Amino acid sequence: MSGSLSVRDVGMRFGGLAALDGVSFDVAPGAIVGLIGPNGSGKTTLMNVISGVYKPSAGSVEYAGRRIADVPTYEVCKLGIARTFQIVKPFAGLTVLENVAVGAMYGREGKRRATAASFERARELLDIVGLARVSARPASDLTIPDRKRLEVAKALALDPEVLLLDEVMAGLNASEVHEALGLLRAVNARGVTLIVVEHLMKAIMSISQSLVVLAEGKKIAEGPPEEVTASPAVIQAYLGARYTERRKRSRNGGETA
Repeated sequence: MSGSLSVRDVGMRFGGLAALDGVSFDVAPGAIVGLIGPNGSGKTTLMNVISGVYKPSAGSVEYAGRRIADVPTYEVCKLGIARTFQIVKPFAGLTVLENVAVGAMYGREGKRRATAASFERARELLDIVGLARVSARPASDLTIPDRKRLEVAKALALDPEVLLLDEVMAGLNASEVHEALGLLRAVNARGVTLIVVEHLMKAIMSISQSLVVLAEGKKIAEGPPEEVTASPAVIQAYLGARYTERRKRSRNGGETA
């Protein structure tokens, strides 16, 4: 089971622009936390801070008692934190299997694995994400949904305790979203803590145990999904009155939100 993650008064400035301003929240081991907000609210910037890509201008992120900012970026995964990216860029010249094996070789448990064991771990993960059937194909040949699955497999190959997922359901149809949600639940059931950035409200509501909402770089709400999405501040900043009305009709047996 993973340790606890603590985000404390995090600020991130780029010149005169404050992308994050005093953001704080805690993530318990094994939790699924949804991170939502309008475009430009600072979600991806926060993911970059948590994963060590950016060093915060103020505040700190601590995982299992260690400050992320004190750890070189390439060592953060050794602490147990891995992430996916909005724009999926597999190693196009490698096979699907080789893409995942790279993570298994150089991730948190990589030093303990021989090459053969890394490939075996990659095969296990491809089976979990449903890509065993295309393991020998070049990664460049994959469809968008399969590239998303590969991105998750590559991150899991790093043996994370905390997995940051940046819009892994973007561009998927309803059936593919359903499959992706099943995959994320299966990953979480293995003890991996998930922090999920997603714009698909139906998806994020169905999988998250709690939501953190950002707007203009500040946290404006945090708590259980139903409570957060009923907040006037969240409705005004992000969801809008139409979303609230759809939720009401859904609860009354009307259309699905």
